[in-house]
Amino acid sequence: MLSDFQDDQLRLLAFSAESMDYQAGQRLFDQGERADGGLVVMSGTVSLQIRGEDGFDEVERAESGTLLGQTALLTESKRPCRAEAVDGVRIIRIRRALFKRMIQEYPELARRLFEQHVSRYRHTISAIRPIGDKMSELEQLNAERRVENDSKS
Repeated sequence: MLSDFQDDQLRLLAFSAESMDYQAGQRLFDQGERADGGLVVMSGTVSLQIRGEDGFDEVERAESGTLLGQTALLTESKRPCRAEAVDGVRIIRIRRALFKRMIQEYPELARRLFEQHVSRYRHTISAIRPIGDKMSELEQLNAERRVENDSKS
């Protein structure tokens, strides 16, 4: 998401954002927590975990350069997982208000971000379309079986 920012825009964003350090085992945020912006992992590794039956299970690791909470930069949301520092981690926290101010000041940036999201949504739709087709086929088969069972009764 930040790849469309020019160098001077990135510097302004970094200057206005806050830098935070975490030690191994410290929690950056918890699953279900209100998200007020995004976090850029500057150094270290972050474990992303989902609540399971027996506690939390790691589903992914975020390395340096990863943006966590991309959606939270644009809209009110909740954290979909827990994030915990694996080792020493430095992050830059970008609050939603700061990010919105940036895209208001740079309308061409807002346009590129919008186009990027449209492209991502189109890709998602095309990826799940086969699932919808299969669901329709299954519904048709179930309807045929119900008719067949009703005629036998």
